[in-house]
Amino acid sequence: MITLHNLTVGYQGKPLIKPISGQFESGSLTAIMGANGAGKSTLLKTLCGLLPPIAGDLALSRPRKELLSWLPQQSDIDRTFPITVSDVVAMGCWPHKGILSSIKRDDMAKIANAMEHVGIIDLANYTINQLSGGQFQRMLFARLLVQDSPVMMMDEPFTGIDSQTQETLLNLICELHQQGKTIITVLHNPSIVESYFPQTLLINEQCSHWGNTQDVLNSCEIYNQSVRMELSFG
Repeated sequence: MITLHNLTVGYQGKPLIKPISGQFESGSLTAIMGANGAGKSTLLKTLCGLLPPIAGDLALSRPRKELLSWLPQQSDIDRTFPITVSDVVAMGCWPHKGILSSIKRDDMAKIANAMEHVGIIDLANYTINQLSGGQFQRMLFARLLVQDSPVMMMDEPFTGIDSQTQETLLNLICELHQQGKTIITVLHNPSIVESYFPQTLLINEQCSHWGNTQDVLNSCEIYNQSVRMELSFG
């Protein structure tokens, strides 16, 4: 579904990681891990088309607009922008309808169902600056549900949220995976990765390890207790 061949990512022509080759297969559930600054978010943004590759090839089975949806870090979003929760969730319709298309009755039902699913239907008319971190993240997940793309990419979706919201969103990720979605998520909590994510891509400046989560973590020589702590805060 998404194939990498000697893909190198970075900023302004400067690579952050060694070339990566492999494939995110259809229906897979993959965590991307690495220490702070290792290039995890940069890799995800390159896969989404937000950054150009430094070198190598990136092949998608379908056009990006049809294939991918993207959940950014909260810090990448201007929370002072005067927009309501329902309007943000409605953005999930744009890839299929276009920005200037009107929202139909069926779309409104889908938007309401998504907000209900993540527990924010009563916040529909709030502006985003009124939301807590957990409420904000639920809103972004509702937008993903509306877009309903085959591949869902998430950049540190559990940062700055409470434990109850984390459990709710983890269960939602598992539900989406069971529905056949391909999910690629940047994470820094090893216990979550080991418990929920069957596949892991572990990257650093020198190398990458990609495959079954336990095999990756067990075979990687650098994955000792000190690195586990570094990943937890990465």
